[in-house]
Amino acid sequence: MNALPLFTPTNTARAEAAPYAGPVWRPVRLVLTATQKWLLPLGVLAFDVLFWQQGLGLNLAIYTLLAVLALLAGQPRAAWRSGYFRLVLLGALVSCGAVAWYGSATAALACTGSLLMLWGYANQPPLKQAALALLTGLGAAAQVVTGLPALLLRALPSRDTKAGRAGWYVRLLLVPVLILGVFHMLFVLANPRYSQLVGRAWQALGEWLGRFFELLSLGHLLFLVLGLMVTAAALLRVPLPGLAQWEARFGELVRRRRDGVASFSVPRPDFRRRDFRTADLRKEYLAALAVFGLVNLLLLAVNAIDISWIWIDFRPEPGFDLAQFVHEGTYVLIFSILLAMGIVLWFFRRNLNFYQPGLPVLRWGATVWVLQNAVLAVSVGVRNYHYISRMGLAYKRIGVCFFLLLTLFGLLTILLKIWQRRSAFALVRLNSVAAYLVLLALAVGNWEVWIVRYNLTVGFPQVDYGFLLDMPGRVLPALVKHRAILNRTKHITRDAGGFYSLYEEVSPAVAQRMLDERVRRWQQRYQAQASWQDWNYMDWRAHQQLPAADKAPSTH
Repeated sequence: MNALPLFTPTNTARAEAAPYAGPVWRPVRLVLTATQKWLLPLGVLAFDVLFWQQGLGLNLAIYTLLAVLALLAGQPRAAWRSGYFRLVLLGALVSCGAVAWYGSATAALACTGSLLMLWGYANQPPLKQAALALLTGLGAAAQVVTGLPALLLRALPSRDTKAGRAGWYVRLLLVPVLILGVFHMLFVLANPRYSQLVGRAWQALGEWLGRFFELLSLGHLLFLVLGLMVTAAALLRVPLPGLAQWEARFGELVRRRRDGVASFSVPRPDFRRRDFRTADLRKEYLAALAVFGLVNLLLLAVNAIDISWIWIDFRPEPGFDLAQFVHEGTYVLIFSILLAMGIVLWFFRRNLNFYQPGLPVLRWGATVWVLQNAVLAVSVGVRNYHYISRMGLAYKRIGVCFFLLLTLFGLLTILLKIWQRRSAFALVRLNSVAAYLVLLALAVGNWEVWIVRYNLTVGFPQVDYGFLLDMPGRVLPALVKHRAILNRTKHITRDAGGFYSLYEEVSPAVAQRMLDERVRRWQQRYQAQASWQDWNYMDWRAHQQLPAADKAPSTH
């Protein structure tokens, strides 16, 4: 099934499919093919070699590529016709490269989520919702994990005649082995040189067994079981049509319901009857018109204040708590925007979309409200900009920027719902794709290095140097490069610890020593623990650019 275009609605609403009466979860009997029987142990071995006692980096990229190749080797022809499958496949490859390049947690999250969604779309190509594809991938993996013990039991050799003959040969060799043991003990007592050689052999065997049993510790055995489950979930295919059939009930456009006129109903005054009388559609129209009209006036006043105060002439007074102004104000305004989107979805969810006498006025009122909420979102972005321009970049401030982009996109889809009668299903589909693209954008960004460069080169009077030093080791070359800026910074702070996250001010000399110590410790840890499994390019380049662990930098 071809994926629907992002912004072009179908000419007619999709007919509602019959409700899916079957269970979403149905146990299946797993069967291994001849190829899977030798791929499964190889996959477990690869999982153990790549991930045991290792961080995430090149190993996750390699395993992801192997899993994708195993999926594509199955020739999922129906999945190839889905645009969502192709998009997620591209996203898996991009996030795979981001893991090998940065080794960041965001890239690993994007890589893992892409794999699960890819398995979901391959399992059920008609799926459109990214969240349902993710749940389908998780459900299929859970089916494999729960059916794995029975599959392994069926793979054990049965008691046939061959096994009986093998037992007979073992019993036959038991007497010669006992005789060999008796002569071995006699030679040990009679020949000192033979006894010495035998002692060395037993010592070497004991050391090898010690290393072997140390390798097969309880933790390692559990890790091997985890590798078996992950590899089996990547190789085996189980049908899980429940979510896809449930999704098929929903259409792209709102359809007019003939069982009632309005979108809500009120009970009859006669409580002896159980049926309900549908409220007049005109009353709902008047209620929606009143909501849009009154809130538009209120939001107009708020936006006018924000534009004149925050956009044009923002001059905080002495002692003004900028952090509280941004944090609390941002959360409240974002909640206001989401609430406004929910109210629009509520009024335009059913037959009010077909009320021709007042539909143009209602649409324009809702459109003005959506546009004013977009202005409100921009005001939140301006607040965040003022905070960044005075305090510097941080993870949450970057996150707010991307969340506002998603919010503006969501408001755009609300306009599509108003003017094209899009359903809530269509809006969730579009916004889930946008959220996935934002996750990929976060995965491919070198955010920590950009934060360090911005915070140290703009010329802020105060720098939270402890926050910069707590970042991953790939930022250390940038910190060393810009270390001279510390001597020109008025206030250098670090986390003082404690429950209330207090900050203490340090001198430039102390900050320089903190940087030297951080570089020395990171270099020592990298030289001692780095391996090809958790290799990533940014850490390797940082190791090449930084001085050796026994030579702390002193150019300050």
